[in-house]
Amino acid sequence: MDRIKLLPEIVANQIAAGEVVNSPSNVVKEMMENSIDAGARSVRVNFRNGGKELIQITDDGCGMSPMDARMAFDRHATSKIQSIDDVYKLHTFGFRGEALASIAAVAEVELRTRREEDELGTLTTISGGEFRSQLPVAASRGAQFTVRNLFYNVPSRRKFIEGDNAKLSTQIKQEFMRVALCNPSVMFELRQNDAPLFLLQPTNRRGRIIDLVGKHIKQNLLDVEVDTSVVRVEGYVGRPAAAKRRNNEQYLFVNGRYFYSQAMQRTILRAYEKLIPEGCMPSYFIYLTVDPERVDVNVHPQKTTVKFADTEVILQILQAAVRESLAKTGAVPMMDFSADNRVEIPVMRREQTVYKEPRSATNSAYNPFSAEYIDPSAPMPDVPFTGFDVPYDEPATPPASRDYVEEASQMEYAPKPMSQPTTLIEYIDDEGLEEQTTFDYIESAMSTEERRTFSEVLALPSGYAIAIYGSQSVVVSLRRAKERVLYEEILRSMTQGAAPTQRMFFAEELMLSEEEYSLMEQHAEEFAALGFEIEYRGGGAIAVEGRPAMIDTATPLDELIYELLKGIDLGEVPLNEERRRMAELMARRGSAGYGRSVRSQEAQELLQRLAQCDDTSFTASGSPIMAEITADELRAKLTKN
Repeated sequence: MDRIKLLPEIVANQIAAGEVVNSPSNVVKEMMENSIDAGARSVRVNFRNGGKELIQITDDGCGMSPMDARMAFDRHATSKIQSIDDVYKLHTFGFRGEALASIAAVAEVELRTRREEDELGTLTTISGGEFRSQLPVAASRGAQFTVRNLFYNVPSRRKFIEGDNAKLSTQIKQEFMRVALCNPSVMFELRQNDAPLFLLQPTNRRGRIIDLVGKHIKQNLLDVEVDTSVVRVEGYVGRPAAAKRRNNEQYLFVNGRYFYSQAMQRTILRAYEKLIPEGCMPSYFIYLTVDPERVDVNVHPQKTTVKFADTEVILQILQAAVRESLAKTGAVPMMDFSADNRVEIPVMRREQTVYKEPRSATNSAYNPFSAEYIDPSAPMPDVPFTGFDVPYDEPATPPASRDYVEEASQMEYAPKPMSQPTTLIEYIDDEGLEEQTTFDYIESAMSTEERRTFSEVLALPSGYAIAIYGSQSVVVSLRRAKERVLYEEILRSMTQGAAPTQRMFFAEELMLSEEEYSLMEQHAEEFAALGFEIEYRGGGAIAVEGRPAMIDTATPLDELIYELLKGIDLGEVPLNEERRRMAELMARRGSAGYGRSVRSQEAQELLQRLAQCDDTSFTASGSPIMAEITADELRAKLTKN
C-alpha cells in the first residue's frame, strides 16, 4: 500500500502558515510591505487584542483588478518575480506568493480594493482558505486588508498566543517602526484598539527617527555617510555620552529592509571602543545599499537574516565609516605624537591615600609651675569640685547604620567606612568619582543645638560650600548634602503613600531580561511609591510613562532602573529596609554630579533643607557631609614655619 500522498491545498497552506505567519506582527509586516510595493504614499494600521481579533491595513497604492484580487490569495501567485533569477536580485518585499495564501488559510480575510482607472472596487472574502465571495463595491483607490480571528481554525497554534496581548502589541509596534524607518517619505499611522499610537508625516530619515524614538535623541545623532563600489553606508550613530545599558535604538537596514547581524553589531561596538562604559550600547540607524545580486535575503523565512557576498569588506567599511563620524565630532581623540614642552600632571586615584605629616613643636622654656601660668581664679585644692563654668557639648552621635570605633582615652566617635579605614587628611577628593570614593575630612565633635541653621553660605566652584553652622565654621559637600535631602524626602514620600510623579511626553520603552522583569513585577508597588509610572507589557517589555519628580530629568531612566534592580536583588529583606535601600540608591543617583555650578543662593536653600533633616552629619551610606574648620587650624596654616 502506498503511503505517500499529496496533501490537500488547504492543509499545505496551514502548514506553510507556521513558517510564514507565526504571530500577528508577521501579518502587519507583510501587509505594510505589500503597500510599499504598491506605491502607497500613506499607510494606516489598526489592530485589536494584540492582533488576534483584528488587523486592518489601508493604503492608497495602485490597487488591484477583480482578477488580481482573487488570484492574490492563491499559492505561488505573485506580481513581483517572473523567473528564478529575479529571486536573487530583489527590489521588492514580502514573501512573493506565500504570505497571502498562508494568512487566508488561518484567518477570516477581506480585501477591498480599487484601481485609479476603475469606477467600482472589488470586495473579496476568504475564510479558512476557502473562497467565499467577490462583489463589486464602492471603494477608495488603493487597498484595505482586514484580517480577523487569526488562527481560529488552528487551535494548537492559537493557544501559543492566547493571553499575551502585551507581548504581541510590542512586536507589532516593532515591525511598524522598522517599516516606517525605511520609508520616511510615506505617511504612516498606527492605532491600537482604535486609539492612535503614531501619526508620522512624510519627512526625511532624521525627522522620522526623531518622530519615532523621541526628541531626546535629536542632539545625539551623528551623520554617517560613505560611498564605495561595494556598499553605500548612510544613517546616524549616537554620541558616546548617550550610550545606555539597555538600548533598543539599534537598527540595521539593507536595501530598505530591516535585518539583524551580530557581526555588524560587534563591528559598530569596536568603533566605540574605549569611548563608552563597559556594558553600554550606542544608538545607531544604519542604512546599507548593496547590489541586490550581492546579498541574499532568503536565508531565513522571516527575512531578518541576510547573507552578503562581501561580508568582510562591508564590515571594514562600516567600522571605518562610524569611526570617521565619531572623529569629526571630536568623540575620538586625535593622536598627538609631539612631547615637547609637555608638563607632567600627577593624577589622584581612588586607591591612593595622601597623608599630611604631623607637625611637632616644643618650647624648652615652658614651666607649668611658673607663676605666670597660675590662674588666680582657679579653685583652691581644698574646695570641692563643682564642674567647669563652660557648657559641655555632647559629641555628635553618628548614624546607627555605620560601624564605629570608640577611643577609650577621648570617648570620641570616628566614622569607619565599610571598605577602608578613615584617614585624616587635608586633601578633598573629586566628587565626580564613584560613590566609593572617601570624603576625607578633619573630624570634630559638633554641638547638638536644636535645629541649628546655616548662615553666611558661600558656594565654591569645586562643589563645596563654606558656611556658619550654629557657632562653627564648616565646609560642606553640596553633593552629599543633596543626597541626604533627597534620601529623607524620598523615604518620607514612600512611607506616606507615593513620591510625586512627572508625566513624560513620550513613554520610554525598555527591554529587560526575564529575571529583571520578574523582579520588577514583584516590586511594582515599591517602584510606584518611588514615583515611577510603568506599564508592564510582558515578555520583558516595559513602558515608563512617568518618572520620579524629585530626580533630575538628565538622569537616564534605564540606568536608574538598572541600579534599583541591582540594589534590591539581594535576597529577602523587610519592607522598611527595602524601601530604605531603594531611597538610598535613588538619592545617590539623583545627586550625582550636583554642586559643580551652584550659586551661593542655591547652596543656601539646599543647606536650609539639610538643616531640617533628621541627620545633618552623614549620608544614608555613612559618608560625612561636613567638616569643621577651627581657628587653630587656620592659625596653623597662616603661621610661618
